[in-house]
Amino acid sequence: MSVKSATPTTSSSTTVVPVAEATRAVVQEFLAARMAGDTGRLVALFADEVDWLLAENPAVPWIRPRSTAAECAAQFTELMEHTVPEDARASLDTFLADGTDAVLMGHLSGTVRATGKSFEGPFALHLTVEDGRITRHHLYENSLSIAEACAP
Repeated sequence: MSVKSATPTTSSSTTVVPVAEATRAVVQEFLAARMAGDTGRLVALFADEVDWLLAENPAVPWIRPRSTAAECAAQFTELMEHTVPEDARASLDTFLADGTDAVLMGHLSGTVRATGKSFEGPFALHLTVEDGRITRHHLYENSLSIAEACAP
C-alpha cells in the first residue's frame, strides 16, 4: 500500500495548511451547516457547479438531479419537508480525508412524513473540496429502504 503525502497549500495568511486539513475543515463546516439547517452557509460551501450523484429514485421527492450550489443546499430543506425532523438520525462512523477528497461513512434513519414509514441503513458520502468549496457530492445509501418508506 502506498501512502501519498498531502501537498501543502497556502491559505490567506502566511500559514501553510496541508490540503487534507483544509478539506477536513470544509467538510466539518458542511456537517455543522447541515446540522444547523443553515442553507445559506451550505450554498456558500458548495461550488457554483457541483458533480452531484445520488441514485435517481422517482418514489423519493427529495432525491433528484442537482448541479448548482443552490440546488445542492436545497436538498436539506426538501428532506426536512418530507421527513419527520424529530425522527432523523445520522451517525458518523468514519471520516477520512486525503488531499482534496473526503469520505464519510455511517448510518442514517428517518420517517417519511406522508406515510409514517421508517427507513434506515448505511451510507457513504464522497466529497471533493477545491478552493475551499465542495465540487463533488456522491452519496451512496440504502435507496430501497427509502423508496419503500415513501410508498403508500
